[in-house]
Amino acid sequence: MIPPAALDSLYGLAHGDAFGDRWFFTSREEREGAIAHRITPEDVPWYWTDDTAQALVLFGHLAENGGSVRQDALAAGLAGAYAADPYRKYGPSMHDVLRRIGDGERWTEVVAGQFGGQGSYGNGAAMRVAPLGAWLAADLEAAAAQAAVSHHHPEAVAGAVAVALAAAFAARSRGGPAPRDLLTRVADRLPGSDVRSGLRTAGRFPEGTSVRHAAEVLGSGYGVSAPDTVPFALWCAARHLDDLEGGLWEAVAGLGDMDTTCAIAGGVIASRTGIDGLPPAWRAALEPLPDWVPEPSGETAYRRRPARS
Repeated sequence: MIPPAALDSLYGLAHGDAFGDRWFFTSREEREGAIAHRITPEDVPWYWTDDTAQALVLFGHLAENGGSVRQDALAAGLAGAYAADPYRKYGPSMHDVLRRIGDGERWTEVVAGQFGGQGSYGNGAAMRVAPLGAWLAADLEAAAAQAAVSHHHPEAVAGAVAVALAAAFAARSRGGPAPRDLLTRVADRLPGSDVRSGLRTAGRFPEGTSVRHAAEVLGSGYGVSAPDTVPFALWCAARHLDDLEGGLWEAVAGLGDMDTTCAIAGGVIASRTGIDGLPPAWRAALEPLPDWVPEPSGETAYRRRPARS
């Protein structure tokens, strides 16, 4: 049985990923003007990237394994998805990791050997994990286990755990009031890390803090690291737990790694709201997810189209 919150989270993540990625095809001047006036990109479909590709693997893995994470199988699944479609804007380190795992190297040795033995502290494990948080409701060990198959660095693991926790808290609040102290609740459950420090900083921002200020202080993914991506994305989500569209507009306004900040925010918010609040044009613009993914809860209907070749 697939939890409705997890399925909604997957669709919210995919919408955020595809929406955020479209802005990379505009100039900075055009981008900032259109975002300020909430004018959506005209080119369709909105293709999703590696954020969604990896989230699909994780979601399918959970469905096949009763909600548990089996690291060897998950690593093989991620490598297989990469081999089948390597043009989803994977980062340089992930090209190396997933290619080597697909060639038969042990994932434990591959990820531990990155960056002089420190491992990657990129945002890749965090960007795909929101549906797991919605599915397992704060299973920190599972969140860390899924992170470990591609990211060895403690900051990457902390980022993934933070996003999973946020999605879990959001999912558990469905039908009730939104948690006001989401960032604090997440930070209090993390080990000492830059991710935790960033969340605590974000949690102290005054209510009227601008997106630009938050992005300057926290980072918005320009470094493509967990510490400079996760706190900002979760700050956007925490301010819009009842407004998926508003949360995505806020995340994209921070610029930076827009597909990933929007994917994280979208996955967390949709864990609570579902996706029926998105404009019909957005739902029509989204590149279809694979046929094996069920329709989301609520009234939304998706037309299935062949995926990009």
